[in-house]
Amino acid sequence: MTTFATIGKPVTRQEGPDKVSGAFTYSADVNLPGMLWGKVLRSPYPHARILSIDTSRAEAMPGVHAVITGKDTAGMRVGRSVRDVPLLAEDVVRFVGEKVAALAADDPDTAEEALLLIDVEYEPLPAVFDPVEAMDPTSHKVHEGNPVFESSSGPVQVDGNVGNHSVWSGGDTEEGFRQSARIFEHTFSTTWVHQAYMEPYACIVDIDETDRMQVWANNKVPYTLRAQLADSLGMPEERIRVNPCGIGGDFGGKSPAMNVPLAYILAQRAGRPVKMIMSYIEELMAGNPRHPSLITIKTGVDGEGRFLARESRVIYNGGAYCGFRGRPGLAGSRDAAGGQYHIPNFRIDSYMVYTNNVPCGSYRAPGQPQVAFAVESHTDMIAHELGMDPYQLRLLNVVRDGQMCATGALYNNIRGEETLRAAAEAAGWDSPKSGPYVGRGMSLGQRPQGQSVYSVSVTMDQYGKVTFHTLVPETGTGSHTVGRQVIAEDLGIPVGDVTAVQLDTDGGPTDSGAGSGSSVGGTNAALAAAQGVRRELTLMAAEFYGWPEERVVFRNGRVYVAGDTEGGVTTGELAGRVVAARGEPVTFSITTPAEEPDVTCFCAQVAEVEVDPETGEIKLNKFVTAHDVGTIHNPITHQGQIDGAVVQGFGYALMEVLLADEGQISTLSMGDVKIPTIQDIPELVTVHVEAPGGNGPFGAKTIGEQPLPPVAPAIANAVFDAVGIRIQDLPLTPESILTALKER
Repeated sequence: MTTFATIGKPVTRQEGPDKVSGAFTYSADVNLPGMLWGKVLRSPYPHARILSIDTSRAEAMPGVHAVITGKDTAGMRVGRSVRDVPLLAEDVVRFVGEKVAALAADDPDTAEEALLLIDVEYEPLPAVFDPVEAMDPTSHKVHEGNPVFESSSGPVQVDGNVGNHSVWSGGDTEEGFRQSARIFEHTFSTTWVHQAYMEPYACIVDIDETDRMQVWANNKVPYTLRAQLADSLGMPEERIRVNPCGIGGDFGGKSPAMNVPLAYILAQRAGRPVKMIMSYIEELMAGNPRHPSLITIKTGVDGEGRFLARESRVIYNGGAYCGFRGRPGLAGSRDAAGGQYHIPNFRIDSYMVYTNNVPCGSYRAPGQPQVAFAVESHTDMIAHELGMDPYQLRLLNVVRDGQMCATGALYNNIRGEETLRAAAEAAGWDSPKSGPYVGRGMSLGQRPQGQSVYSVSVTMDQYGKVTFHTLVPETGTGSHTVGRQVIAEDLGIPVGDVTAVQLDTDGGPTDSGAGSGSSVGGTNAALAAAQGVRRELTLMAAEFYGWPEERVVFRNGRVYVAGDTEGGVTTGELAGRVVAARGEPVTFSITTPAEEPDVTCFCAQVAEVEVDPETGEIKLNKFVTAHDVGTIHNPITHQGQIDGAVVQGFGYALMEVLLADEGQISTLSMGDVKIPTIQDIPELVTVHVEAPGGNGPFGAKTIGEQPLPPVAPAIANAVFDAVGIRIQDLPLTPESILTALKER
């Protein structure tokens, strides 16, 4: 077993002291001389024609410096991938909360008061809210005329209200169903859920003396933001600089451009910087929540319960626009629809449908929690109808090395069975339960780990101190600290000698930003840059001291020839000589390519619940989560990712919902949304199933997203085990449990 000096150690996050002391700078903390405050007027209708907008009273109000409407932004479209979002509504509004006008004033109160002076006349139009209804060719169209939208991957043709239809298939499903001894089909639904980050969207835009756009925004993908701004505003990317600042929580939601393009236009009109901060009412009304879904799964099994064929139909309610997502559809529907099982004949149809609802975006494992709830509930339902233990059914069908997943993917070093067994053992799956209304439920998930594009540079100065230049924002995950650990391990120096610095978008050619790939791709780039520095130092050490290059070792702050641990020089001494000889610090920069994953990570979970049959209340007693892991870089941040994802899963399963009536979100405060608190957290048990083959530095695997998708089905399956009630619609509220008990 490899022994590491820094990797695997609980290193405190670099930005931690600044965060707890209040010194850490978030975008809302940025204040510029002469700065104005921007605010947005939003539509009260889900679908309506704009007959007229009169801004004269707002423009005449003292303290107001600029007012703009859709006439000022006509033809401008923005989007992470698909550019279908108008900066301001032009002739039509398509959801409650769509931006209709924007203004900049001396202070927030003046801006709010001025919004009330803008007079808009609307003509309400027929609207469609249900995605199944919207798919009917006779349904009202959210975007008339089947438009073609530009995207980062080419033109996107809208078909009625279907914005995207993705298909993944393998084998022959018709033949598989013909060979099946039994066929099962069930339908499930999920609802909107907001990411519930503490810090709402905020941005500041200034136009400097060289006419460059300077941006501070809590956006986790600065280069994507820069591209969105350039595309929507019709300017070259070189005229835009996105400056680094802290991000107060993300969970996938801090990716769209939101108000940044409007802040630029207002700053241009007013000749002064503009700050815009969304209220939480705006976040919940018009943010970019997780997609609601309707999922039907049909599975054929043989006489022993082996899966032979599966058809999955996934319908996502995308809302009025697609531009808040990173792609036209959601690939999570593919990974969750059966990737943890071997099913030789399969077809997955995933639809993204336009409706007159709030546009949806990314939220931790986009598209996967919805489908995982359906698949793993469906798996339990099959087991019970077959008279099998749900655990045994999963063991029978879990994908193994050499087998293809029911997504068409073939992975290496598969650890699904081991992860299942570890979860069952830790949960005491076969042990007696403590009461009559206590139940246990199991679920299994997997998520491939890919690698995106990352640009990194590592510089060592004459004292042996290292600066790690990264373009990835710190969203609270500790990615900067893990990068420091990887660099320190390779260079054989204390992690305290490595400082992470986030650069602005002038600092490198491109970068994918924070996300699921940063724990693998970002740290791989950091390791590669550190190796580049070490190679240069090795060459110089060989030249200075006559050492054989292939035997030079960097460890414990020293550089020496292998086997001579008492000899050699300090890293600082070598660095000083190298910098003196070169006349500059030792620097290595690299941009890593994107790579398709050949490794996937499994997560098996067991929930133990107690249900009160009088009230329907569900109490979580214990929750076991087992993970297929490689080398863990930092146990503190690693466990934090697991705990955070699991708790978000509790909220998704049991309480969180954005209630909507005719497109109008009515839960407009976090008190209404109801996220979990400490009283809702049961005993949490984490099991690590260590396995080789991770494609991250030193054999690491990703951890941030896979703990979330299996949570809800584990709880739903436990509720069924406790009281015999099968809930197929999230969330599992006391009201839904009680209603089902009474109906039974």
